[in-house]
Amino acid sequence: MKAMVQDRFGPPEVLRLADTGLPEAGADDVLVRVHAAALNPADWHILRGDPLVARPMGVGLTRPKARVAGIDAAGVVEAAGANVRRLRNGDEVLGFCPGAFAEYACAAADLVVPKPAGLTFEQAAAVPIAATTALRGIRDVGEVTAGQRVLINGAGGGVGTYAVQIAAALGAEVTGVCSTRNAELVRSIGAAHVIDYTRQDFTDGRTRYDVILDNVSSLPLARLRRALTPNGTLVLNGGGSPGHVFGPVAGILRAVVVNAFVSQRLRPLPSRQNRAELLAVTGLIEDGWAALGRPLELQRGLTGPFVDAWAWLSRPIILPRGIAGALEDIWVKIAPQTKGRR
Repeated sequence: MKAMVQDRFGPPEVLRLADTGLPEAGADDVLVRVHAAALNPADWHILRGDPLVARPMGVGLTRPKARVAGIDAAGVVEAAGANVRRLRNGDEVLGFCPGAFAEYACAAADLVVPKPAGLTFEQAAAVPIAATTALRGIRDVGEVTAGQRVLINGAGGGVGTYAVQIAAALGAEVTGVCSTRNAELVRSIGAAHVIDYTRQDFTDGRTRYDVILDNVSSLPLARLRRALTPNGTLVLNGGGSPGHVFGPVAGILRAVVVNAFVSQRLRPLPSRQNRAELLAVTGLIEDGWAALGRPLELQRGLTGPFVDAWAWLSRPIILPRGIAGALEDIWVKIAPQTKGRR
């Protein structure tokens, strides 16, 4: 099969299109024929092997532990292991499929779920990491309830667009912080207020929020706390720029320490892959909550040139099928230093 492989850490140029063997599905796994995959900031960091502190945690010390890139995917079950009961050959699924940038990927059966019938494969591939992270941050860590003032920093990104919708669906008064070009999008998906970060500083203290989900990590902790109510909750969702030894980890550790001495709740957003969360977000999509079942313009401008893929990395980037052709150009033509969009 064709796959994007990576033998060392570095810029996009280290990736190459190659023929590889089919991944082998174990008794508890499924083999998925990939119809669409999505790029996320996690893929960007894994590509470069940063922050360095993450390397001994499973990324790989001197070279990538996973040779084929990609995590989020949607496709069709090609084969199911002997212990798999919920899925069968031919089922359309979405989920966490390590090695997703290939024609086939192997996934644990409990980390893929049926694809909502109303979604295309391209839309479905944009769901796993972004939507479950947003759900976890808003519902579980932020514990958002109706009537609260909630601010989403990075509301125009992949996690941000889902977070706006989930918070609004829970009855919160949502403020989205984003760039000028994303203001109308953020407003259209449920934000009651939109702040253009190029023109206004939401940490000026004029308005305080019960919950802040920070997807950007570009502001000092003291300024973020200034925008919180005295008993408010700050949810820290990583972010930051590549090329650092500690990356966002240092800021998260600082928040954990400060949390012990203040009345505000400063909470890191844990990263995980979870079947229950996948089922929750696909359930929201099937129930028609907010606009979760719409593409939310996540795919806009991406059906033609792929060279801009990394420039859109704060939202899932759909990689349509066509591994042997257009996919070859996705990685090698993009700028080696590209900051995520919000």
